[in-house]
Amino acid sequence: MPEYARFTEDMIKTHTILVPDMLPVHFKLLISIFESKGYKMELLQNDSRAVVDEGLKNVHNDACYPALLVIGQFMDALNSGKYDPDKTALLITQTGGGCRASNYIHLLRKAVARNYPQVPVVSLNFSGLEKDSAFRITAPMFLRMLYAVLYGDLLMTCYNKCRAYEINPGESQRVLARWQAYLGDIFRSGSSGFLHTKKLYRQILDEFAAIKLSGEKKIRVGIVGEIYVKYSPLANNHLEDFLISEGCEPVVPSLLEFVMYCAAGTFNDAKLYDHVTKSSIFNKIGYDLIYSKQKELIKVMKEQGSFEPLHDFEHLRSLADKYINQGVVMGEGWLIPAEMAALAKSGVDNIICTQPFGCLPNHIVAKGMSRAIKEDNPNANIVAIDYDPGATRVNQENRIKLMLANARR
Repeated sequence: MPEYARFTEDMIKTHTILVPDMLPVHFKLLISIFESKGYKMELLQNDSRAVVDEGLKNVHNDACYPALLVIGQFMDALNSGKYDPDKTALLITQTGGGCRASNYIHLLRKAVARNYPQVPVVSLNFSGLEKDSAFRITAPMFLRMLYAVLYGDLLMTCYNKCRAYEINPGESQRVLARWQAYLGDIFRSGSSGFLHTKKLYRQILDEFAAIKLSGEKKIRVGIVGEIYVKYSPLANNHLEDFLISEGCEPVVPSLLEFVMYCAAGTFNDAKLYDHVTKSSIFNKIGYDLIYSKQKELIKVMKEQGSFEPLHDFEHLRSLADKYINQGVVMGEGWLIPAEMAALAKSGVDNIICTQPFGCLPNHIVAKGMSRAIKEDNPNANIVAIDYDPGATRVNQENRIKLMLANARR
């Protein structure tokens, strides 16, 4: 008998599953896929200082900042009185890799067991880490999730570009919300409408391209780093909003790059250690499928012509080889220097590397590779911004303003 509450088949109908707010654009689409299977999910929006305080209460201060925030957001939500603990579950992702994030589910369960022992914690992973849970991802669901990531990346890219230059404030947000609702309805219905990718991609691109934009030249700022802090407004203190308020265009790499990085890790290891396994074979097949879908999206973006296409992942791998071995896969590993190099070579010279406290691999591959990337790209203006419970937003924003002052010169 496990020491923690298990998520059972009956709970699919009775429980609401709370989801941490990491990727606001993507997660709304992903949630709709689970809703089509009868799950009830809610994306958390609480982001007050109470989230950090709850994290500090329930997590050792040596743990990394993303763990503190995710656990703090869950505990703050449960303490709010908005949710019935007898009918609530929590969802956390696990990569299954060497990053300590794979183990944070145990920290969360410990915090929950101490305060709400009846609340089960659900793991979203593709590594078979949780075998006693009724929360399962089938092959058809995985395919739908892949398309949700593709659509999410396209929406995020178009939205960030248009929002920075829109003449009518709020127009980009309205287009984004309309497409999130439309795609969400398709996924929620269980229909195969999401497979009409070329048609939907072009409609999305055309609708965002129709937004009236100013011809103003703005500083483009790339955002890389640890996956949670890179994407989560809660973790990075609404970094994209701040950059837009400073007259910049935020450029955020796609989530699919991280997905492909994880898939490539297994078959890369099989090659490096000359040890082929079933897992490495299946990961290579999955990688080839995902890469073919990425190339399809890139092709449509090039043909439509209004927005800069996503980075081709094989191109990213070739860039990584100039600086670091692809066997470096702790945390975001070689992906961070590859993304920095790709941004610099595509004209995004100003790059913010978001670094959470406690993420040693991130600090090593990001700070350690910055000098080599700058030597290769003399115009590169890279700054590492630390995010932790004690770092003030003012201090972070002042460091970014200094970087922007250098960029303007």
